[in-house]
Amino acid sequence: MAVTQVLESLMLISFGLAWPPSIVKSYRSRTTKGKSGFFLIVVAVGYISGIAAKYAGDNVTYVTYLYMLNLLMVLVDVGLYVRNLKLDAAREA
Repeated sequence: MAVTQVLESLMLISFGLAWPPSIVKSYRSRTTKGKSGFFLIVVAVGYISGIAAKYAGDNVTYVTYLYMLNLLMVLVDVGLYVRNLKLDAAREA
């Protein structure tokens, strides 16, 4: 196993550990206050780019699946953001 893969894995695991608490907070708070939809989209694009780079470089390893797992968690948070946006609008109406 290459050192670069181990380091990349550690980075993705570190980032990945931040998403479950963010998802729980989004679910429980039922509001978009304190969240940035733009930030979530930028992060998702970053993970998609990482996945694409792995495929383009013919370097699909277990690290690619860490990118996919993180992307999945971000997309869950995006879904909750959309839900919360609707809940915010309903409260204001």
